[in-house]
Amino acid sequence: MTQQFSFQASERTGMLYLVPTPIGNLEDITFRAVRILQEADYILAEDTRQTKKLTQHYQIETYLESYHEHNKRQKQEKILQWLTEGKQVAMVSDAGTPLVSDPGNELVQECIKKELPVVPLPGANALLPALTASGLGGGFYFHGFLPRKKKDIRSVLHRLPSGVPVILYESPYRLLGTIRFLHEEWGDGPAVVARELTKKHEEFVRGSLLEAAAAFENREVKGECVLIVEKPDLHEPEEDVPMEEEVRKYVEEGASSKEAIKKTAQRRNVKKQEVYAAYHGLNKP
Repeated sequence: MTQQFSFQASERTGMLYLVPTPIGNLEDITFRAVRILQEADYILAEDTRQTKKLTQHYQIETYLESYHEHNKRQKQEKILQWLTEGKQVAMVSDAGTPLVSDPGNELVQECIKKELPVVPLPGANALLPALTASGLGGGFYFHGFLPRKKKDIRSVLHRLPSGVPVILYESPYRLLGTIRFLHEEWGDGPAVVARELTKKHEEFVRGSLLEAAAAFENREVKGECVLIVEKPDLHEPEEDVPMEEEVRKYVEEGASSKEAIKKTAQRRNVKKQEVYAAYHGLNKP
């Protein structure tokens, strides 16, 4: 167990500050965040060109050090040395709160192991504004970005909780495909897409998955997107239930035999031909 009293740390020990930055509108930064960025010895930035727009706007002259997914292992020891020497280091992401679907967790873990203080600042992020304006408030589950391959996406969707809004991040290039895939897997449930939050072209699309897909067809989508959906309670059968009975259950719930066979095969990770044969009794003597 470790115990940290953030504001009683020794002056000889550096601090790692996790500093949220605006997700679009440059006014969405706290006075404290600006002060920390000004007073720090170094700012760790995913893309120094992006962060430089912010630092120039607020006349922050602190040295920017590149720190991202592809160089984090090489940079980690140098950063830990700075902190050990008493330097103050601020970590930012390109936009929003660091470590929320961004690199940095390994560095935080190492700081905790070495009892170097990690101090988080509250501030801008995309998920909470999207949720509060979605109309799907209450409890929620945040996942972030889905994997790229359909098989891996399906595995993630299987593990997500039912009955609460699930918050996903998505790129504009994959948004429509993801919405369609969710409709294929979960049916036409409620969905909200929040795009370009806090910016001039901020947009909310509220409705069902099919309606959301229609809203983004035949148009160029720009800006990072937040997708909020509700996973239905699928009442999945126990693993020891024969495949043919599982198919029948889906058919009784309104699926066609083709859809039921496909869903059973996907859930059990077997070929559709195997399920088809079991359902139609082709393997029986």
